[in-house]
Amino acid sequence: MNGEERRKVMLDCIRKSNAPLSGSRLAELFGISRQVVVQDIALLRAADCEIISTNRGYLCASGQRVRRIFEVKHTEKEIAEELYAIVDCGGTVEDIFIRHEVYGELRAEMHLSSRRQVKEFLGEIQNGGSAPLSHITSGHHYHTILAESEDVLDSIEEELKELGYLVKKQLS
Repeated sequence: MNGEERRKVMLDCIRKSNAPLSGSRLAELFGISRQVVVQDIALLRAADCEIISTNRGYLCASGQRVRRIFEVKHTEKEIAEELYAIVDCGGTVEDIFIRHEVYGELRAEMHLSSRRQVKEFLGEIQNGGSAPLSHITSGHHYHTILAESEDVLDSIEEELKELGYLVKKQLS
């Protein structure tokens, strides 16, 4: 298989995957090095393929989904409850960002869409020795949420409101 064919199959694998595919896994699948995977991803992006890099691997940007930004505030102990509420309602937590008076907007990609992914993320926070981004702003932060419909986003909004985390929503 030549490079062009490999990239076509690689893109198809990433599109069909329900979870991010790591560079190591792609390298193993195609019998290539991780460096070649990185080069292939760069070439796919240059060809206008919307591939997102996360700390867990590569995934394709969502096509027909709707998105909304929610402004929330809660304690560090309530992170799990907040994230589980979002994914249980059918949302994907695309990112987290804060607005800092000195540094401006600080953003981190998350791409969490299941309880398993949330649990892995929480494990990384616990074992990584780093504080959550929202710690900088005393729990005040924003999430960009993706969903299949406005109804799902409305359900997420209602759930966050009931939990007392919602500061306000912003359409995006």
